[in-house]
Amino acid sequence: MSLIALFVLPFLATAKTPEDAFAAGQYSEAAGLAEKDGSADSLALAARSLLAEQVVNGTLDKVQLDKAESLARQAIAQDADHIEGRLQLAIALAMKARSMSTRAVLDSGYGKQGRELAESVIEDDPDNAYAHGFLAVWHVEVVGKGGALGSAIMGASMDDAEAHFKAAVAATPDDPALYWQYARALAASNLRRYRDEVYANLDLSLKATAKTSLEKLMQQRARAYWNYTVDHNLRESEARADALL
Repeated sequence: MSLIALFVLPFLATAKTPEDAFAAGQYSEAAGLAEKDGSADSLALAARSLLAEQVVNGTLDKVQLDKAESLARQAIAQDADHIEGRLQLAIALAMKARSMSTRAVLDSGYGKQGRELAESVIEDDPDNAYAHGFLAVWHVEVVGKGGALGSAIMGASMDDAEAHFKAAVAATPDDPALYWQYARALAASNLRRYRDEVYANLDLSLKATAKTSLEKLMQQRARAYWNYTVDHNLRESEARADALL
């Protein structure tokens, strides 16, 4: 065996793709590998990886969110119709908006931009479960935080939330993250009103098949939140749901 082969073969055996790193929950590594590739697909994956890392850590780090937004915009700059780039940009803007006041969100335009991006994805990919899931949560959160006036201004409604959620589940019926995120949004909005739906979706999240590290974490959060509500009152449980990602 040549010296080159001696040193190269071990590297090839351990080399990882960004997709492998993402599936394993190694999000920083996935982001770095994907960004280095530089294609629109890879840039969108890099953005997704950074956002997943925020979800895992339960943080809203401005630097990382700005980076994810930039990567998603770079993907779109390469391909204006890039589905994953548009979806990750919508998620990045929504996550940035979470730490802002209702007025600041309106002034920034993040809410409107996120909705329009996700809706544009559905126009091109009607069965995109994650775009529908995003919009289901978007409508619930706007109704919950914006009240009647905010909902009217933003065009949000619970009917639309339910329609998007049904479409998401129809497209991907065995994803624990979809059920958890919708349950979390409903609980944060009004646990008393949506109690039955919250627990039904927590139960579905726990029964779904978690295939990736991130999906397993979402399932763990669904279980932990259910347990939390047993020993805490409505206000505390709503606040807990609102604080979770």
